[in-house]
Amino acid sequence: MPPRVSTADLPLLASGKVRDMYEVGEDLLMVASDRISTYDVVHPNPVPGKGQVLTGISVFWFERTGAICPNHLTSYTDVPDDARGRALLVERLEMFPVECVARGYLTGSGWKDYLATGSVCGIELPEGLSESEQLPEPIFTPATKADVGDHDENVDFDRAAQILGDPALLEELRRLTLELYSFAADHAREHGIILADTKFEFGRGRSGDIVLGDEVLTPDSSRFWPAEGYAPGRGQPSFDKQFVRDWAAGSGWDKSPPAPELPDEVLAGTRERYEDAYQRITGEPFSAWLERSGA
Repeated sequence: MPPRVSTADLPLLASGKVRDMYEVGEDLLMVASDRISTYDVVHPNPVPGKGQVLTGISVFWFERTGAICPNHLTSYTDVPDDARGRALLVERLEMFPVECVARGYLTGSGWKDYLATGSVCGIELPEGLSESEQLPEPIFTPATKADVGDHDENVDFDRAAQILGDPALLEELRRLTLELYSFAADHAREHGIILADTKFEFGRGRSGDIVLGDEVLTPDSSRFWPAEGYAPGRGQPSFDKQFVRDWAAGSGWDKSPPAPELPDEVLAGTRERYEDAYQRITGEPFSAWLERSGA
């Protein structure tokens, strides 16, 4: 990338709820903003530094999971000055049209499905499980990729294979998803964190190989719980944006646009949780990422 290029000089390909994507030759520049959304609606005021936390955590995991699956990260330093610390130069992938979700604990939409049917995404589970209980073994629960403003939809393996058009490919994505989850869950547990569930996105790289893309194992794509105080039978405190969701659910907002402005104490509490997650997972202060990335 030529020196002194700013994001304003690059073609903007897409602007999502959280990230902006720019074209850089054959590659992409993925910039994580400080925007935060609940119920698929972006709140008007951002969480300061959130994008840098998400980017730093993704880099940490990309650098440690390459032996399991190649990923799209090319550089986090060869980026425009105005996006340092929150931008990744990545390989452009042909993304697969399914979200690859791994669940090790019964929570969120999985808990709701279990209460209604005794199963999650068509996978039968033992009777009598409690909310937040650890599953006998991690499960793969794919989901459709929703358009902006819509919700992802959990589907069973057969439906996901139909969407993908290749059952053998989905089998491989399931294997990779569960191996990545198990690796990350073991690391997180050693650092006092439970990785309850997470989602991955994969695509086909220029070489034709399966490549891990998007963000990975961040508080936006995962449920992280403090191991201290964990007890099944109830919801758990978390390091993700559940803190914002809880405020939004109790605010009287009807969950349709526009989203309400977040109070200062909610912004501060969210920022604190994100930074705490970074420091626990990586074992280093968040300032180390800012220095390494040149932010």
